[in-house]
Amino acid sequence: MPHLDGLRVVSSSIHGYGVLATRAFQRGELVCHGDGVLYRAGDKFDDTYALVLPGEDSGLGDTIFWDLVDQTRWFNHSCEPNTEVQARWDAERHTVIAWWVAVRDIAPGDEITYDYSFVADVAEPCRCGAPSCRGLIVDPDPQELARLAAHLRPLLRAALLAS
Repeated sequence: MPHLDGLRVVSSSIHGYGVLATRAFQRGELVCHGDGVLYRAGDKFDDTYALVLPGEDSGLGDTIFWDLVDQTRWFNHSCEPNTEVQARWDAERHTVIAWWVAVRDIAPGDEITYDYSFVADVAEPCRCGAPSCRGLIVDPDPQELARLAAHLRPLLRAALLAS
């Protein structure tokens, strides 16, 4: 796995492995690009570390998965993330281009995080520890929250249930 400049994989207090910044990143700065392997919706693979591009954004007409194969696969979720992932289909290269941008200043030693915003069907308990933690790794859109399984609803923070 090639080294990504300014980042180091460590044991994380959020979950399993994580990635720490070894240098400062300023708000709006590119943190890194992510490398991956392209899969289509019907392919058999472990999608644990995959970014999902819906059909209208994929360039292929159906949902595709960009299975991360570098240190970006260890970026953990946070309800108050310090980066945002961007991804687009590159028609010329017939692949996905993915990159992370700092949404606030990141100091050396900060864990790199982004909001996974899972759809309700794959929501899971959140351990990010952020003051505004939603309690679940789920897209906070009211329509997604309405689709949550009954056994997960009690894990949502009160502020989300009121919306």
